[in-house]
Amino acid sequence: MSQNYYHTCCKCVGRPVAIRTHDGIIHRGIVHHVSRSHVILRPLPARGLGGHGFGYRHGYGRGHGYGHGGYGGYGHHWGISFAAIAALALLPFFFW
Repeated sequence: MSQNYYHTCCKCVGRPVAIRTHDGIIHRGIVHHVSRSHVILRPLPARGLGGHGFGYRHGYGRGHGYGHGGYGGYGHHWGISFAAIAALALLPFFFW
């Protein structure tokens, strides 16, 4: 089954996905990189919260915020092992 997820993830680089792991956690993000053992996701961009405000120096939104490398999300890239994936789904463009 891991081989199927590997090939599917390779086709999804740059696209938003939802991945459910065997422990029931759902990870939503954009496929950034695929290795032989892991898929690397980056956070989805913040929706409708652009600009400055909320008492933070750079506010929330695209290009600002807490993302790694200026992606404008919360947190950094994260990897998920193919062995831990229970289900993978592409997200429609209007979802994110």
